[in-house]
Amino acid sequence: MSKLNLLYTEVEDDLRATVRDLLADRCQSSAVIAAYDGDRSLVVPLWKALATDLELAGLLVPDERGGAGASAREAAVVLEELGRAVAPVPFLTSSVVATTVLLGAEAGGPADDLLAALAAGDRTAALVVPLSTAPGAAVASLAAGAGGRVSGSVTSVAGALEADVFLVPVTTPDGTAVYAVPAEAVRIDPVVSLDMTRQLADLAVDSVPGEALIAAPAGAAAVQRGLEVGAALLASEQLGLAQWCLTATVAYLKERRQFGRVVGGFQALKHRLADLYVAVESAAAAARHAAATVAADDPDRAVATAVAQAWCGDVAVRAAEEAIQLHGGIGMTWEHPAHLYLKRAKAGQIAFGTPGFHRARLAELVELPAPTVGRGTRKAP
Repeated sequence: MSKLNLLYTEVEDDLRATVRDLLADRCQSSAVIAAYDGDRSLVVPLWKALATDLELAGLLVPDERGGAGASAREAAVVLEELGRAVAPVPFLTSSVVATTVLLGAEAGGPADDLLAALAAGDRTAALVVPLSTAPGAAVASLAAGAGGRVSGSVTSVAGALEADVFLVPVTTPDGTAVYAVPAEAVRIDPVVSLDMTRQLADLAVDSVPGEALIAAPAGAAAVQRGLEVGAALLASEQLGLAQWCLTATVAYLKERRQFGRVVGGFQALKHRLADLYVAVESAAAAARHAAATVAADDPDRAVATAVAQAWCGDVAVRAAEEAIQLHGGIGMTWEHPAHLYLKRAKAGQIAFGTPGFHRARLAELVELPAPTVGRGTRKAP
């Protein structure tokens, strides 16, 4: 395995500062909380500022195909900051997953125009698979009839409410193809989601004409690549979320007083925070390694992705739970943003496969034999 530099570059540090400043100015927690009352007025202007004004939508798209020519490392930095702010924007679903799928199309083909539009922030796309679909798992494809008309339904699609075009895996006699279907031709039924900052929707299409962007059988590999990159970079979002929870909790415990002393001085709380710090730092290493392997197209990127998702999803949940508990009564209130982080963390824990799925996948990737059950061997629970 080649050596990868996991340190942040000056360009990445500058990018982080720019994104953090914009989110601090335009993504207040009170506006994010409003999404749980059905107010999504924050989404469009915030996404425009990120995608168009900062030109972040095309980070993964090469220069020659109309993008910024950056890499997964820069996209990971953006996702860290989006996780830190629980920003309700479709960067992961459109600029990472859908864009990666389209990059699997042959250059000079029908996918180029859509790819350039996504890179410019003029359009937003979503891959029509359940958010829980993991890399390596079977993908439920829709059916294509005469004239390229697509029919079928898919539940729990992330990014659907923001998308104006859908990338639909379609079953053909030659394998899986990817079709583009305009959002206005799709029945979109929003569902009440645990994480309303990434609200899911059920989609249904009935003999809708679609445009074949990736012919069979290449569509299957493109979809799998999109899911793999999505899983790898989701770890960076989970890292940013966990870092916010840790930082906010430490700051609060330095100020809150009980029994005449600062709460953060109690030894039991120090130990909990120290353990959480170690876990978050380990998550940083795992997430950064996953992003670096994707950027370098390293042969071990699947292993790095499995490691990151096996660890970071659980750490994000743990950090959010600790934030709520250690903030005491205020952490349980609707006005405090801690609940936003727990809901995003719990939803992210099953996105692109659960940590348990990725541990099992990691065992297969490194050819680790499954435990045998027999005399003197305890069966794993």
